Amino acid sequence: MDYSKQSAYSDPGAHAALLDALPSDIPGLTAVIQNVMIHYRGGGVEFTGEHLEEVNNRWVEVILATDKRRNGTPLATPREPVDRVAGCCRDYALLTVSALRHKGIPARTRIGFATYFLPGFNHDHVVVEYWNGERWVMVDSQIEPGEHWGFDVHDMPAGRFKSAAEVWKGFRSGELDGDDYGVDPGLPLRGGWFIRDYVFLQLAHLQGDELLLWDGWGAMADHLDMDLTPTDELAALLIASDAGDDTATTKLGNLYREDPDLHPGPRITLHSPTGTPPCSIDLTTRQKVDAEVG
Repeated sequence: MDYSKQSAYSDPGAHAALLDALPSDIPGLTAVIQNVMIHYRGGGVEFTGEHLEEVNNRWVEVILATDKRRNGTPLATPREPVDRVAGCCRDYALLTVSALRHKGIPARTRIGFATYFLPGFNHDHVVVEYWNGERWVMVDSQIEPGEHWGFDVHDMPAGRFKSAAEVWKGFRSGELDGDDYGVDPGLPLRGGWFIRDYVFLQLAHLQGDELLLWDGWGAMADHLDMDLTPTDELAALLIASDAGDDTATTKLGNLYREDPDLHPGPRITLHSPTGTPPCSIDLTTRQKVDAEVG
């Protein structure tokens, strides 16, 4: 896959010109992204109504349109927190990837778990990888740099972020406790089934379908009452591909295209964190199909 090209989700569309003036350096770029986005739960602002629904802005084009309607100024012009677009780590990462691809820099979103937010718990998280000409560099574009992290957030060392496939492998071997991985230790959105769903998300994002963290399709489920061997095999391929195995990368692409359990079809199920009932979304028209799904 050519990660220097926009996907349907990272494409800024009619608002591409807004990305022209963005900095090329990673610290400058991520500072602008943080000026545009605010985390819907961790940004210090309580969002409701339409502002809260912005967490379901699946496409960068829609994120930029939302900001333009509200602010109408260059993206680097300072915004008050309440005027920023509500989103989550996925949106920070995807907007960063969009800006890098706009400049012809290969970049991609990575799905997994961060070790650095809360001692003893690993939060689900999305980070950025970009190709610097020699290697993939991992960046957390949601957080500001600081000594308290203990590492460079613009060039993250191995181990600070673990891919969903790596965590699944550790869970299956019994080396780690699945309940230590999820959205929050106080929420039921954690554990083995959650990690398994994120393996599918990891694959989708690497194949250019950078869907929301609460989108559902195919083989995803909120339980582990099924044959887990296919997930084990998928995770092994993802780990091998990350290690530079071209054969594994090719096989992943073929599996993704051919297996309807692995890729989203024209419709996915939205399980929004806003509290609205699950609904079906037509990815072609970008419209809600029905009010509720079973």
